[in-house]
Amino acid sequence: MKKNYFNRALLLFNTFKNRKLTNEDIEIAEGKAQHLDGKTNEFKLLISMIKDTFSGRYKMNKWNMSIIVGTIVYVISPIDAIPDIIPVLGWLDDASIVGFAISKLADEVDRYRKFQKTGISTVN
Repeated sequence: MKKNYFNRALLLFNTFKNRKLTNEDIEIAEGKAQHLDGKTNEFKLLISMIKDTFSGRYKMNKWNMSIIVGTIVYVISPIDAIPDIIPVLGWLDDASIVGFAISKLADEVDRYRKFQKTGISTVN
């Protein structure tokens, strides 16, 4: 049953990854970060990465950007594998998607952390 929810979550994530992200969406995401338990800091990092990319301070390829946008939109969307109106369980699928995104973006996360220290961005 858990695998079925994860597969549904991935299907929804792929649907959301092409959606446009607004400043309002980012504000909502920042508010929802607290519900992601062990993934809060990782989600905040993704938000920081996309904000720096949108502002032009950080350069990232479109594929990695789509993963981050899809993750943020998935977390803020009321339509996901387990709706957020179900406390705790509703946030578990969101945390799983954040973990999945972080695992796919390991190299990009390393580059971003170096960028935060040096202020120099390179695109892979």
